[in-house]
Amino acid sequence: MAGVTDDPPGFPYTPPGVDVLEGGKLTSNNVAGSSHDPFQSFAVASGAVSKPGSDAARQDGLYSSQFEGNTSRLSLLRTLCSDKILHLIYIVSLNYDAMLYVLNYLVPLYSQDEIDSTPMVSSLLNKLANYTNITQGVIEHEKAESEDGIQRVPKGPQMGTFIGVFLPCMQNILGVILFLRLTWIVGTAGIMDALAIVFMCCSCTMLTAISMSAIATNGVVPAGGSYYMISRALGPEFGGAVGLCSYLGTTFAGSMYILGTMEIFLTYIMPNAAVFKAGTGEPNGMQNNMRIYGTCCLAIMVLVVFVGVKYVNKLALVFLSCVMLSIMAIYAGVIQSAIKPPDSQVCLLGNRMLQNSMFDKCQKTEVINNVTTPTKLWTLFCEGDLGNATCNEYFTQNNLTVIQAVPGLLSGVISDNMWAHYGKYKTIVEKEGKSSEPASDKTSEMPYVFNDITTFFTLLVGIYFPSVTGIMAGSNRSGDLRDPQRSIPTGTIMAIATTSFIYISCVVLFGACIDGVVLRDKYGESVNGSLVVATLAWPSSWVIVIGSFFSCCGAGLQSLTGAPRILQAISRDGIMPFLQVFGHSKSNGEPTWALLLTAAICEIGILIGSLDNVAPILSMFFLMCYLFVNLACAVQTLLRTPNWRPRFKFYHWSLSFLGMSLSLSLMFVSSWYYALVVILISGCIYKYIEYRGAEKEWGDGIRGLSLNAAQYALIKLEEAPPHTKNWRPQLLVLLKLDSDLGVKHPRLLSFTSQLKAGKGLTIVCSVLEGTYMAREADAKLSEKNIKAAMAKEKTKGFCHVVVSSNQRDGFSHLIQSAGLGGMKHNAVLMAWPANWKQSESNLSWKNFIETVRETTAAHQALLVAKNIDSFPTNQERLGVGTIDVWWIVHDGGLLMLLPFLLRQHKVWRRCKMRIFTVAQMDDNSIQMKKDLQMFLYHLRLDAKVEVVEMNAGDISAFTNEKTLVMEQRSQMLKQMQLSKTEREREAQLIHDKNTKSHATLNDKAKPTSDRVHMTWTKEKLISERNRLREANMTVDQTNVRRMHTAVKLNKVVVNKSQGAQLVLLNMPGPPKNQGGDESYMEFLEVLTEGLKRVLLVRGSGREVITIYS
Repeated sequence: MAGVTDDPPGFPYTPPGVDVLEGGKLTSNNVAGSSHDPFQSFAVASGAVSKPGSDAARQDGLYSSQFEGNTSRLSLLRTLCSDKILHLIYIVSLNYDAMLYVLNYLVPLYSQDEIDSTPMVSSLLNKLANYTNITQGVIEHEKAESEDGIQRVPKGPQMGTFIGVFLPCMQNILGVILFLRLTWIVGTAGIMDALAIVFMCCSCTMLTAISMSAIATNGVVPAGGSYYMISRALGPEFGGAVGLCSYLGTTFAGSMYILGTMEIFLTYIMPNAAVFKAGTGEPNGMQNNMRIYGTCCLAIMVLVVFVGVKYVNKLALVFLSCVMLSIMAIYAGVIQSAIKPPDSQVCLLGNRMLQNSMFDKCQKTEVINNVTTPTKLWTLFCEGDLGNATCNEYFTQNNLTVIQAVPGLLSGVISDNMWAHYGKYKTIVEKEGKSSEPASDKTSEMPYVFNDITTFFTLLVGIYFPSVTGIMAGSNRSGDLRDPQRSIPTGTIMAIATTSFIYISCVVLFGACIDGVVLRDKYGESVNGSLVVATLAWPSSWVIVIGSFFSCCGAGLQSLTGAPRILQAISRDGIMPFLQVFGHSKSNGEPTWALLLTAAICEIGILIGSLDNVAPILSMFFLMCYLFVNLACAVQTLLRTPNWRPRFKFYHWSLSFLGMSLSLSLMFVSSWYYALVVILISGCIYKYIEYRGAEKEWGDGIRGLSLNAAQYALIKLEEAPPHTKNWRPQLLVLLKLDSDLGVKHPRLLSFTSQLKAGKGLTIVCSVLEGTYMAREADAKLSEKNIKAAMAKEKTKGFCHVVVSSNQRDGFSHLIQSAGLGGMKHNAVLMAWPANWKQSESNLSWKNFIETVRETTAAHQALLVAKNIDSFPTNQERLGVGTIDVWWIVHDGGLLMLLPFLLRQHKVWRRCKMRIFTVAQMDDNSIQMKKDLQMFLYHLRLDAKVEVVEMNAGDISAFTNEKTLVMEQRSQMLKQMQLSKTEREREAQLIHDKNTKSHATLNDKAKPTSDRVHMTWTKEKLISERNRLREANMTVDQTNVRRMHTAVKLNKVVVNKSQGAQLVLLNMPGPPKNQGGDESYMEFLEVLTEGLKRVLLVRGSGREVITIYS
């Protein structure tokens, strides 16, 4: 350090917080209200930067030219050293030359690239010290505030693959089942079956991890984990169902971990703490103890989470260390057993295993001072003195044997543990291959080891599966990762591979080291009430006991911390209204209400009182969650949406379908009735969100799937028009808007919903006059108002508003172009232009008539509702009444189909249907009524038939239309001498042939009805000639004839149907000459006068109803 004589300006610089000696007194260098940066202090000390506020700083702009080259080294040194190390350098080397030494000799040893790729040991240890298994949603409220109230800037995500994904997944996967149940599963199922169980479960999670990696690397996954992934990939309905399944699974996992904690505490740590003693008049004593202590443990854990998850966060490394140390103790014990097996003995009576916690020596008698005395074991099987005792027969005939509980890795016991040994409830655990003398005894009162449940393969699958859950711990933390696109797939798959290796190796090693009869001892009653896996551990069994205890505690705390946040994420999305209250949280972000609900559900699992009964429940919920993760990946892959660009490339839709199939299979293998219950719960949640949930557009795959399906269906529909059996009215509803751009006749939408009942196509349209550039905002507002009215009236369909120079052209364009492909409208519904006479302008009724002409030219049916404002709303229920159909002209059967469709709705359900047909005086009315009744019978329509006789002149206005009067058809068929069956078939053929368009009818050629009626009587032929002659009359004569028909027919209709709830009438076509348009309106007005509700119907010319199936 020699050679430097002058200190730089402002040096020595004492770092903040370091006490200095001034005048024999220690004084602090802290400056109130100031903020010190160690890097700035060091830069000032080294001379690279002048001290703020100094003359040098003002002269050279904070940089000294002499030390300008040291700034990059200072930055790198700040990367290498923490704040405390910098302060230490200040204290130790308060010399300028020392600073330059650090810059010039220490820093160049490591390049920046090497620091980035290989972090320093101190950095790694620092990250381990700050390790947390809590997701970013949990630590949001931990953003502390400084003393002056200014919120600190949170640090950017810095976690890598190992700390951020691998360790959390390892901690979540390894846990209670490994320590408490895996030895029992190996002993009961055998090594082969146990390997099959492990392989199936691990394959399911590995396939799910592949699908999850693809989804997680397709974008950022915020708090919510699986719920967020599923809801954004499959929509809010699936997302809500799976989100609640994930929430319930995590909650019941908390119950399982708490029950595991209490089982370790009451069975292996402090068995004397039990309130109820099992086997002494309390058959459920152990379960009652678990319920009492489990409830107390739950209360303590909830209190810890409520106070603050930062305490859980600080203990995360302790819990992780417990898991790792316990696993290391198992492998160390396996190696030790190959060298020197542990001295742990088991007492057998014959081939039956005994609970050695109830006696001290595995002997019937012992010699003390040359006197043979009975042992404590003898007193358990015998009553009385040794000489005249009454002993258990099996005890008398069989000898006691002592075997090693852990024979060791090289003992060859693996061959005995290769195959399954399933047992029934309350049967004694026996050693296979060891002989014994059969005898009758009361086994339930003896100190044997019993099976506490009936065991079989599928039960063990359900119990084991929770041990492989927890694979989403990494994806839930994507916002905390430095590179989530790389860390999530690598860390998750490596964690699953590592844990799968641990499970598979443990299955083999347990079967190779521990005797099979001991493996089947679930609670270690034959090894002094010790944990079975702990007998294998080295250096002490307490390593496993204490490690598994704290591991279960930590997992329970994490479940109680994570589950409320899943519920909070679902609630904040607003897809389920009844969960809104659980979206609220405390000022620090803690979801209090969600935590209370989680504690209540967790208590339900604890009250079950058995880890074996809770494990299959949470298995179902997690399997359902994994099923939909695989489904989401498969759907997105097959749809090939442009946004599907995951960075993880090693996935395929077939792997996702395999994972989905395996998840579903495991659900039913584990417990078919639990599987059905979970599927039912998910289905109910799905339908609830569909009907009551908020509308969300997340660009999910189901929307894309629907779009593809719709496109495919539309292309198929264009191949051919629908058959008569599939015909239903596809409505184009023409609405009029008021001056405020609101719907003028909302009852028209009500009638539409009643007629359609949500089936088929409905297009609701309106026209605004003007130009689109000028009225774009009005068009959007009108469309919004129409959609609101449709929602209010429960009308399902599409809405479209067009802007045109005039209404006539606008409606004409809609009639021509509305719809898409084969999904086009075939009928037009509109309201009658009320008060058309009082209107100053004649545009309203002229537009109406032109619309009638255009629908006729387009071969579309037309429905005109008169007095629409008096039609019932969807909330009304019409009482006893009738729907009257006046069938004057046959135009495809639409008149008979409409009442049938209306009566399917609850508004019109109580109304009866009546059909009136008009006969001329020379027709056979009786025969016509019989034929019509027969025709309705074959149509499967329930209706009352009435025939009204009128003079030919009174209905002459309708003779311009094509007709198929029933009496004409009946007479024609009789002349053809057909059988009854043939007549019915021919009648339908005539119906099917009578489908020519109105445009053809208006041609000068012979009418279609002439070609349909093949054989006519002489009288009918003369009548038809007169009709053609009358068609050539002048306009005035036609108008007079129309009015005469209207007056006469209206009188008959009012007389018969004045009290009807609805009257359906044939609507005659408008005149060809536009000069008679006003008279045509008068004709329709007179025809419907005096009727409450009228629906004028003009058919399209094709048959819409058939007698065939």
